[in-house]
Amino acid sequence: METIQLKQAIAQISELLEKAFAGEEIIITKNDKECIKISLMPLTKQRPPLFGSDQNLIWIADDFDEPLAEFE
Repeated sequence: METIQLKQAIAQISELLEKAFAGEEIIITKNDKECIKISLMPLTKQRPPLFGSDQNLIWIADDFDEPLAEFE
């Protein structure tokens, strides 16, 4: 894990990103307080839901459109 000040990080952003791609974790500090962490996190592609995948999970009651008793 590497810790670096914000001003230095701005000047060396390309090198820091390359290190992150290589698996290293980078902590950026401002006024000696940790404020940013750069680490590699794989992005996974989510496929859209398949048509009909919610079948039988949603239902409508037979009396759905009947007036409610308290409003009669």
